Amino acid sequence: MAKILIVDDSNMLRDMVRYALNEGGYADVVEAVDGLDGLEKAKSASFDLVITDINMPNVNGFDLTRQLRSMPAYQKIPILILTTECTDEMKQKGKGAGATGWIVKPFEGEKFIKVVDMYMKG
Repeated sequence: MAKILIVDDSNMLRDMVRYALNEGGYADVVEAVDGLDGLEKAKSASFDLVITDINMPNVNGFDLTRQLRSMPAYQKIPILILTTECTDEMKQKGKGAGATGWIVKPFEGEKFIKVVDMYMKG
């Protein structure tokens, strides 16, 4: 079963993402409250997918993505950015950091799961 890490400083958003993932059949979901917490959790367990916000305290999503990509275990793991940011400049910055995909908030549960499925099931 796929293990997914959600990294976002908003409790409400983590709850929404967890709910959508659970509804989509993904039950093994771990939450992190910011990039620093996400990094610690990524070091202590292995995940098949990381979903992260950009704007967070301590370590932002771009820095988290860069740090994860520097770790051998996360070089090929999909990392999706889930954010309100939708400019081409921000998307390029995410791609440069190593992000695999981009999802704009607010999201529709069904479309969100289709994107997750695309990376998890090929």
